[in-house]
Amino acid sequence: MKKSPAISRSGTRPRIAAMLAFGLAFGAGSLFAQDAVEWLTLGNDFANTRYSESTQITADNFDRLEVAWVWDGASMGAVSGRSTPSYIDGVLYTVAGYRRHVVAIDPASGETLWSYRLPHTRRWEYSMRADYGKGVGYDIVDGRGVIYIITPGFFLVALDAETGAPLEGFGSPVPVDGFPESGVVDLLADLGHPYDPYEGIPLETGYITSSSPPMVINDTVVIGNSAEQGYNQARIENIPGDILGYDKTTGEFKWKFNVIPRPGEYGHETWENDAWQWTGDVSSWAPLSADLENNIVYIPTNGATIDYYGGFRPGDNLYGTSLIALDAGTGERVWHFQTVKHDIWNYDNPQAPVLLDLNVDGQAVPAVMQVTKQSFVYAFNRVTGEPIWPFEEREVPPSIVPGEVLSPTQPFPTRPAPFDMQGVAIDDLVDFTPELRQQAIAAMADYQMGPLFNPPIHRDNPLGKRASLICPGGGGGANITAPSVADPNTGYLYVSSQKACSPVQLVPGEEADLQYEEPTGTTFAQYADGPGGGAPRHPANIPLYKPPYSRITAIDMNTGEHAWMIPAGGTPSRVLNNPAMEGLDIGNTGSGNIVPMTITPNMLVYSDVNSEDQVMLYAVDKATGETMAEVEVPERSRYGMSTWTHDGRQYIILQTGPRLTAMALPE
Repeated sequence: MKKSPAISRSGTRPRIAAMLAFGLAFGAGSLFAQDAVEWLTLGNDFANTRYSESTQITADNFDRLEVAWVWDGASMGAVSGRSTPSYIDGVLYTVAGYRRHVVAIDPASGETLWSYRLPHTRRWEYSMRADYGKGVGYDIVDGRGVIYIITPGFFLVALDAETGAPLEGFGSPVPVDGFPESGVVDLLADLGHPYDPYEGIPLETGYITSSSPPMVINDTVVIGNSAEQGYNQARIENIPGDILGYDKTTGEFKWKFNVIPRPGEYGHETWENDAWQWTGDVSSWAPLSADLENNIVYIPTNGATIDYYGGFRPGDNLYGTSLIALDAGTGERVWHFQTVKHDIWNYDNPQAPVLLDLNVDGQAVPAVMQVTKQSFVYAFNRVTGEPIWPFEEREVPPSIVPGEVLSPTQPFPTRPAPFDMQGVAIDDLVDFTPELRQQAIAAMADYQMGPLFNPPIHRDNPLGKRASLICPGGGGGANITAPSVADPNTGYLYVSSQKACSPVQLVPGEEADLQYEEPTGTTFAQYADGPGGGAPRHPANIPLYKPPYSRITAIDMNTGEHAWMIPAGGTPSRVLNNPAMEGLDIGNTGSGNIVPMTITPNMLVYSDVNSEDQVMLYAVDKATGETMAEVEVPERSRYGMSTWTHDGRQYIILQTGPRLTAMALPE
């Protein structure tokens, strides 16, 4: 392996080992001197705060930031930019492309040091999230650093961090041509479904892949997973995304947690119609978090098979759309909470839970927060599962779709208050002028408006409406591409969100199925998501809703109170320069984008477009929300943002599609 002179392997590895051994899950960067501030997981720490102790970049020098280097993964098929690199022991590690290449990069120059990928199998080809690897897992085995990833074909791979070679003594041989003799675990072997090592599980049974890295928690590698998106399903059979645990040294299988409870297991009665036997899809496609000291892993899940219709799976469907706390060593449930019962809104929990140590009413509280698409923050004592503030069961509208029986209530946090729009009514529509308001009302006439948890409707509904508006829609509120960040020193949580609704029109399952080339399952659902819902449009080509269209909200999690809110980015030029806006002072509406963020002792940093369609990097005062500085950058970021210090120089990494763009001060 070619090494850059700037890469030093001495000194940092023992510090990482100490952090892992003693379970210091928070503020990982604070353990290192400012010549090397590391970024250990995709969220920097096991708490997923995306907080870094790097302090070289300040509000005073922020406008001097420039491009230090660009790493381009286009030759590896990278597209999405959904992988936050880890900076560990002087090297940058990431994954790229549909084959999910593992790549080691020189952090000073952007030079590729080594790369690795598994040989071809049919299993990866069908993965709908192949390019969404999000990052790597890391730990130390027998004194050497090890990189762990989950491939799109659902293999666990362990590589020597220095050489990129498969780890000797890990896993067992896989009967596929070209596979290494060690360093690989076939994860399908431990799910309990018939499969072929090359082809995978038959699509008639279901499908499973992964879109997040494994998390190494003390001695255990914990494996999340994902399935076909529920809005691309029309058949009721699938497999559950059971959570798996493996020994970090040998790859030996340790445990499996059934996300759809079997007979005799807690929550089995929430699956009626024997649906637990043949449907599935409950999985953890969002990243995991962990409390190393208490050896607990936190699993955010999505809903069961088929978004928007669940008439074939009556009941609350535990552990769908839940937060599950598991003992990382045994896989046993410590506690859980279901954030959405019988989810038919595509309200899967989209972000890694965030862990903070809080002071609530004078009491120290170890907390975990789940940020959701429906613009809620659910806050718990992360050890006991007790809500920090009460949740209220509130009535929600019933469904009018034949065969659908919804839960009559859903849990609403009493605090923090929602951070963005919930539901839609006339009062939520644009009101710059009375004429624009009336045009918005007319545009909405064919759509069923309603509160949060407004249920989907079918095409031949008795209301005579084209579709139901679910607000927030499947894209949030908050969502995966703009992870929340937190300051472990103040207990503040910062959430990026947008105003967006999803129009949903259900059609017969046989008709919906025609949209998909390789569907999973065999039996058509009575209804599934159809293509004819369309979306209401304002005739003036402006958003239908009142601004801000996007925002960043700072929440003091010690009190549950919102500290401040700012529009994210600038007013879109199509709105600002629209003839209908002539003579109006509409202020900053925000761009409408959810934005990547990171946080340091000095500032909150985020990237978005301004009103001149320039892509900017902003430095924001963490306490007030005031923009302290800004600088133009080459491209829009697609996912999270990170910052770390190598050889005394602080870098901010922008995930710009197939590229990584490193911003730094001039040398």
